[in-house]
Amino acid sequence: MQDRRPASAEPAVPIDPWDAPELTGWRRLPMHAVVRPDAPRVPLDGRWRFQLLPTPRTPLAGRWAETDVPGCWTVQDFDDLHGVRDLPHYTNVTMPFPDLPPSPPAGRNPTGVYEREADVPADWAGRRVVLHVGAAESVLIAHVNGTAVGVGKDSRLASEFDVTHALRPGERNTVRLTVVKWSDATFLEDQDQWWHGGITRSVHLYATDPLHLADVGITAVPGGTLDVAVRVRGGEGVLPAGWSVSGLLCTPDGILRLPADEAFARANVASERVSDFLGEARIRAVVPGVRPWTAETPRLYDLTVRLHRADGSVADESRHRVGFRSVEISGADLLVNGVRVYFRGVNRHDFHPLTGRVVDAEEMRADLCLLKRHGFNAVRTAHYPPDPALLSLADELGLYVVDEADIETHDHAHELADDPRYLGAFTDRVARMVLRDRNHPSVVVWSLGNESDYGANHDAAAGWLRRTDPTRPVQYEGAIKDAWEQAQSASDIICPMYASIEEITAGPHSKPLILCEYSHAMGNSNGSLADYWRAIESTPGLQGGFVWEFRDHGILQRLTGERAGRPAGPDAAADAYADGVTAPGYRWAYGGDFGDTPHDGAFCADGLVLPDRTPKPAMAEHREIAAPLRLELTPDRREARITNRQHFAGLGWLSARWHIGDSGTAPARLPDLAPGESAVVPLPTSLLPHGDSHLTLRVTTAEDLPWAPRGTLVCAPQVVLAEDHRDLLTRAGAVLAADGAGAVELDDAGLLRHPLLTAPPVLTLWRAPTDNDEWGGIADRWRAWGLHALERTLVSVGREGASMVVRSVYATDGAGTVGHEQVLTPLANGGLLVDETAVLPDALTDLPRVGTVFETVAGLDTLEWFGRGPGETYPDRCAGATAGLHRADVDALFTPYLRPQESGGRHDVRRFTLTGAAAAPGIAVHLDLPRQVSVTRHRAADLTAAAHHDELVPRATCVVHLDAAHRGVGTASCGPDTLPAYRVGPGTHRWSWTLQPL
Repeated sequence: MQDRRPASAEPAVPIDPWDAPELTGWRRLPMHAVVRPDAPRVPLDGRWRFQLLPTPRTPLAGRWAETDVPGCWTVQDFDDLHGVRDLPHYTNVTMPFPDLPPSPPAGRNPTGVYEREADVPADWAGRRVVLHVGAAESVLIAHVNGTAVGVGKDSRLASEFDVTHALRPGERNTVRLTVVKWSDATFLEDQDQWWHGGITRSVHLYATDPLHLADVGITAVPGGTLDVAVRVRGGEGVLPAGWSVSGLLCTPDGILRLPADEAFARANVASERVSDFLGEARIRAVVPGVRPWTAETPRLYDLTVRLHRADGSVADESRHRVGFRSVEISGADLLVNGVRVYFRGVNRHDFHPLTGRVVDAEEMRADLCLLKRHGFNAVRTAHYPPDPALLSLADELGLYVVDEADIETHDHAHELADDPRYLGAFTDRVARMVLRDRNHPSVVVWSLGNESDYGANHDAAAGWLRRTDPTRPVQYEGAIKDAWEQAQSASDIICPMYASIEEITAGPHSKPLILCEYSHAMGNSNGSLADYWRAIESTPGLQGGFVWEFRDHGILQRLTGERAGRPAGPDAAADAYADGVTAPGYRWAYGGDFGDTPHDGAFCADGLVLPDRTPKPAMAEHREIAAPLRLELTPDRREARITNRQHFAGLGWLSARWHIGDSGTAPARLPDLAPGESAVVPLPTSLLPHGDSHLTLRVTTAEDLPWAPRGTLVCAPQVVLAEDHRDLLTRAGAVLAADGAGAVELDDAGLLRHPLLTAPPVLTLWRAPTDNDEWGGIADRWRAWGLHALERTLVSVGREGASMVVRSVYATDGAGTVGHEQVLTPLANGGLLVDETAVLPDALTDLPRVGTVFETVAGLDTLEWFGRGPGETYPDRCAGATAGLHRADVDALFTPYLRPQESGGRHDVRRFTLTGAAAAPGIAVHLDLPRQVSVTRHRAADLTAAAHHDELVPRATCVVHLDAAHRGVGTASCGPDTLPAYRVGPGTHRWSWTLQPL
């Protein structure tokens, strides 16, 4: 019978491992790249007994709660036996506690103790047994049957321990895993993310022969050269005579499918007997007819490496998917298989709004498929090595990966970069990442970490890496931060953060320039993404960058019930995380919403997709920028030129149709073009129009792909066949009524009274500040001018013919007054022509908007507009939208960014209608020029006042903004502001529009 008495959580190790920076692990096995999918194993995922202690020295209670493994205790519900409630805590730079390196807090250091039984098969007797813990934050102490078997650090890589001596095969064994949240290692893991605690990846036991494959390193390059380095360990130190290694290489189409016993003879493979002294062997082959791996053509070959006993039987085997590819730097170019490629990348964290840091393979696949469908071809694993399943998926689906070590010392960067106490930790984290991931063809660049200054510890890690794997370049932003062109041994790539277009084009550059972070996707953002790529594609040495980041880190929070205020937890999936919509009583939480302090608010909501993976509008922007083909009219505008913009693939995987306005569609035959080639194709004469027209080539997948079903939209390039912006109002029928007809009715304040409007059209200069406006300090200036609360004073009301002329002034705070004139003229069709002029003083140097706002009667639920769409667009983020006639429900126009802000705009709108299902008339609006328009259920003041969407109450009316000028969104929350071309300045602004009942 097992001893179930409580025991101290103190580990039987020589020192406190949570306060010893020199200790990177104890009795932990070396990291390796051996993959044994069929090895005997005992899965340990599931329910474990659990206690959350206030410190690692707190004695255990006499009874246990339960929790799930893998899982973060910060988002799970369990019986709190020690009065410890540890909830998610968000900081960007500042550490969540004031203690200085290397010592963590002594008085409060949440420590999770996990315990469960494991039934070990009797036939494991005499075998080597390994305990595998996929990841734990931040110090792991492992016991088996009361025996301390090892310690692991580094929260993002697996720890493995040889537990053979502690296990009892054929019996029930007790496994205890103690996870200490804060440690000396925490100072190395100060990434911009939520702080969690727990066991966040899978746990299991597996068995091998005592003599086993300890590591397998694969080098495979175009041309078919295959080199496999094998390391064998075990036994008494001297390997038995006659043992050997072999390999079996198969192709997906069976071209080189070879029997194991004939593999080397048929593929010219030389098999070397395992060395008695070193335990090393090599397999070398030149494989004929190899098709190289790239992100566009991710061709993989199956390789099995086997260790044979003297009698030829298999003692151990490791399976791998091999991609033949090369990476090198030539001058200022990074080459994949000898070709200069663009990195259309994104930074990706391990994140899920219900489970925190725990992400399964299905979720990872969904992430990568969504990225592929929007034109991304690269991922930076910010800011730590991912679950190895992600890299296997990147190999399969086709994505270039910058694999980043789990090193970020942000709050104490300068001190730790040269601290000799952390030298081993820096090198250990880089080395273990490389040893685990080096066989993945998707990994094309190693990164030494993120935002950790630059010092001797980086040079040491880089030196080890270059000696171990000379086949890939190394990057580290901290090494180039102060001097891009300076020769630094720690970075082969110029990889700046948030550099402006002006800065990156100021070359020539001595190395490839690939932005490790740019275009910060916080809230309504990613302005000038198209401008960046115009610069990148036209400037030698520039090869792309990685958008920050993929996903908003909003945690689903329960607002009602006994657990109100806490994370909804994994069990909320059924009722509050279905179909991309949260149920009533929940919201997306950000920093400070769990009582966490210090915190950085909504700065964690900076992704290209919402927490439920709903794409934000910037995803469509990137998809069009990254289109695999380009469409242009020939100079005579009678034909079109199609160019293959890919690096390796033809156009055979695509199909297309021509679309033009309401005239219909016609099939399009894409020419068979090699990468970089162009061809002229005829235009669809059956669709050629009269007057304004925009011809769109809608390009989709021609067949089912691993990352997209047949018919998935790939891009929709558009050309303008004919366009005439002159006198849009006259062409729309804005004919003046006879004098005295259709008199304009005004109230005592000189404001329009109209039966279809509940709030009259007035001048507005304010928008609900975006995250970029707030974090960039821009909104502070607007508030200082009083733009959010302008006071209008009526100057005069007069008649000029059939028109009423209303003149007003708006007082600002210290910036002078704004003059506004509104000329209201009845039209023959029962409508109204509004001509507006606003004169802004010189002190108003940078405004959010200049335009008109009004509100309609209730019941108008559908917007149909001619302009860019169908998604949300702004002046500096509209390349992903096509011009044409679009239709949507008013409620669907608004983008629910985690923090309410300016949203729902549509750029280049010429006209629109608002209609409802009832018999009441709708309205039609025509504009003098293509303008920025928004129609939502929220006033700017409503959005400005709300911190979360659960605080918003949609109005029954439509709030309509018609902007003569609207400021771009930029990326000023972390990076450059919008370019000068997209800013709104002082002076005279004029715009005209018509309003008429339908």
